[in-house]
Amino acid sequence: MTIHMNLGTESYDILVERGILRNARNHLNLNRRVLVVTDSGVPAEYARSVAAQCKHAVICTVEQGEASKSLHTLEKLLQTMLDHGFSRKDLVVAVGGGVVGDLSGFAASMYMRGIDFYNIPTTLLSQIDSSIGGKTAINFGGVKNIVGAFYQPKRVLIDPSLLQTLPPRQISNGLAEAVKMALTSDKELFDILESKDIAHCMDEIIIRSLLIKKDVVEQDEKEAGLRRILNFGHTIGHGIESSEGMSELYHGECVALGMIPMCGEEIRPRVIRVLKKCNLYRTLAYDWDRITEAAFHDKKADGDTVTVTTVREIGSFHIRTMPCAELIELAKQVLEGLKS
Repeated sequence: MTIHMNLGTESYDILVERGILRNARNHLNLNRRVLVVTDSGVPAEYARSVAAQCKHAVICTVEQGEASKSLHTLEKLLQTMLDHGFSRKDLVVAVGGGVVGDLSGFAASMYMRGIDFYNIPTTLLSQIDSSIGGKTAINFGGVKNIVGAFYQPKRVLIDPSLLQTLPPRQISNGLAEAVKMALTSDKELFDILESKDIAHCMDEIIIRSLLIKKDVVEQDEKEAGLRRILNFGHTIGHGIESSEGMSELYHGECVALGMIPMCGEEIRPRVIRVLKKCNLYRTLAYDWDRITEAAFHDKKADGDTVTVTTVREIGSFHIRTMPCAELIELAKQVLEGLKS
């Protein structure tokens, strides 16, 4: 299936097809120098498969994990391109999850003021969400995604068969973003997650999630308004993720917890049941002082207020601005209340 992202001169296609990795050369212009970026957690044969289809490929493998979204690793990619004589006509290809995509896209945006970038996401989270939309970034000063650029890929290849090598917890991590999309924008997708066998519906879950994000990005590429719904659950989620002692949690696991307080009381039990089905529900010993500090280093915070998305009815949303202290109190009340 081909999904077209219509962004004027920045438009591109998203191709969803099982086995497409083996035939990447049929869909991408690889007849040039190509920096293939992957990480140590991705099966090495994925990057090698892409490299074998290129005219001249250099594989750069970074360490798995959020720590690689750093100035040090960014410098490594830029230095590799410089050492191998990359020109403005050459290319960066990300073969990995969200960390690899964010890092590779940012490097491509910077080298010679911008060279081509393709994304081949290998995790469910990146296939559903982070591989499209053009957000690229690294972490800096202990703040997640604080340095980056909007830089759209030239094409995205999504091969759902690559998910077969993922451990169950990584599948759950990606499903958090599908739950997010469903709650704000697609009641039928929520029904699938709630009542059907998720593994048997995975291609449909990926495609429906991509169509939601495509629609939002086309209307609001640079997050001036509507695109904020894609941050549903992320303010508290990022606070949990970035607070000390929570480093063992994945991004999607933190976002899942961050969504619960932002849902209305009437739908909250259904949301929790779906999160449990997706292995995304847990109770934690929260350090609210650290969560508050981490959450409001978040770039979405503006002074003493923050703009958040709330969901009262599944499939629809409201965007509202509220005091930071009120948001923390709401999250504290709801999440601590789940322990009783």
